[in-house]
Amino acid sequence: MSNQTFRPDKLKETCSEPLVFTGLGAITPLGLDVPTYWANLLQGKSGVGTITRFDASLLPVQIAAEVPDFKPEEYFDNHILKGSTLFIQFALAAAIQALDQSALPLATYAERIGVVFASAMGGVGPISAAGQQYFRSKTKKISPHFVPSVITNMGAAQAAIHFGLKGPSLTVQTACSAGGDAILTAAMLLEANFCDAVLVLGGESIVCDVAISSLAQAKALSRNNADPAAASKPFDAKRDGFVIGEGGGALVLEKLSLAKSRGAKPLALLAGYANTMDAYHITAPDPNGLGAARCMQKALDVANISPDAIGYINAHGTATLLGDIAETKAVKQVFGAKCPCISSTKGATGHMMGAGGITEVLTCILSIQDGVLPPTINYSEPDPACDLDYIPNEARAFKIDYAMSNALGFGGQNSTIIVRAF
Repeated sequence: MSNQTFRPDKLKETCSEPLVFTGLGAITPLGLDVPTYWANLLQGKSGVGTITRFDASLLPVQIAAEVPDFKPEEYFDNHILKGSTLFIQFALAAAIQALDQSALPLATYAERIGVVFASAMGGVGPISAAGQQYFRSKTKKISPHFVPSVITNMGAAQAAIHFGLKGPSLTVQTACSAGGDAILTAAMLLEANFCDAVLVLGGESIVCDVAISSLAQAKALSRNNADPAAASKPFDAKRDGFVIGEGGGALVLEKLSLAKSRGAKPLALLAGYANTMDAYHITAPDPNGLGAARCMQKALDVANISPDAIGYINAHGTATLLGDIAETKAVKQVFGAKCPCISSTKGATGHMMGAGGITEVLTCILSIQDGVLPPTINYSEPDPACDLDYIPNEARAFKIDYAMSNALGFGGQNSTIIVRAF
C-alpha cells in the first residue's frame, strides 16, 4: 500500500490538459432549445403550471413544471420511441442540440467519444404505470419493451446507438446531484485518457402519482396549487417546498487539443469539480451545510483559485425550508464576508433533478458568455436565515469570468462544478 498522503490541493496536477465545453442542449419547461430557455429565464418567466399529464385532482400537490409541446416523434424513429420513455427522450433531444453545436465528427472519433448519463429517478413513472396495469390485467402480461425502456443506463445506451458512439459509457444516479456528478465523471474519463470527448446528458420525468404522493407526504413539495407560477420560491421566507420539474440537458466536453485540432469553438473551460457526502441523514441536509461547504472548497482547490474569483453561484436552491438555509450557511463558510451574487433558477424551471444539474451548469456558461445573471423569481419576502444577494426577480448585467453550480441530493450527496471563460 502506498505511503503517500492524499492532498486535495494537488488534485489539479493529475489534469493532463484543459477540458472545454463545445456544445449545449436543453429541453426544459421554459423551452425546447437553449436560446428559448435562456431568453425566458432572463425574462423571469415561470414554467410551473397545473399538471396536465394525468388527473392529479385527488393528490395534495397538483402542480409541476412540465415540458410543453414536446413531440418525441419529431426527433426519433420508431426504434427509440418503442424502447425509451420520456426521461430518455428528453435527454436525447437535448443531446442532438449539443452535438450539432459542437460539430464533433462522430464517425471519425466514435471509439474515442464516451457517454455519461445522469438521472435521479429514471423510469419511476412508467414503472408505476406498468405495475398498475399488471395488477389490473387478466393475462398478467407486460410489454417486452418495458424493462429496457425504464432502466436508467438505457439513456446512455440509446445515446450510443442513436449517435454511433463506441467509447466508455457510465450512468450516474446520485439523486439530485447526478447532473453535476456526471460532468465530474466525464472529466475523470478524459483525465484517465479513456476517451477524447464525452457526451454528458441527463433526463428526468417523474410527474406521476406515486412520486408526487411520496414527496408530498414527506412535506418536500409546495402545495400552492392555487398559484402555480408563484409556487417555487427559493430563499423566500414563505417558501413551502420545491416544485417537480422535468426535462433534459446535454453538454459536449472534450480535450482542448481535440477542439483545436478540428477548429471547434470552445464555449467555456471546465475549471473545477468535486463531490462530497454529508454523512448525516437520508433526506435532510446537514443543518450547518458542512458537506456542501467542503464540496465547494474542494472544487475551488481543483480549479486552483481563491473564493473571490467566483463571480456567480447557481445555487441548488430548491425552496425547501431546511435546504435553502443549509446552502446559505455553506456559501458563507466558503466565501466569508464577500459572498458572490447567487440565484436559483428552480423558481422558473422547478426541480429538474438529474437533468437540472446539467442545465444549471449550462446556465453558468451562458452567464459568462453574455454577461447576464439569471434571477431568482418569486422572491418577495426576505428570510433572516437566508441573507445573501439572490438576484431577486430581475436578471442582472454583470461580467464574470468564473461561475459555480451546486447540485445537492438526498442521502447527503453534494456536487460542485466550476466553469471559466475561455
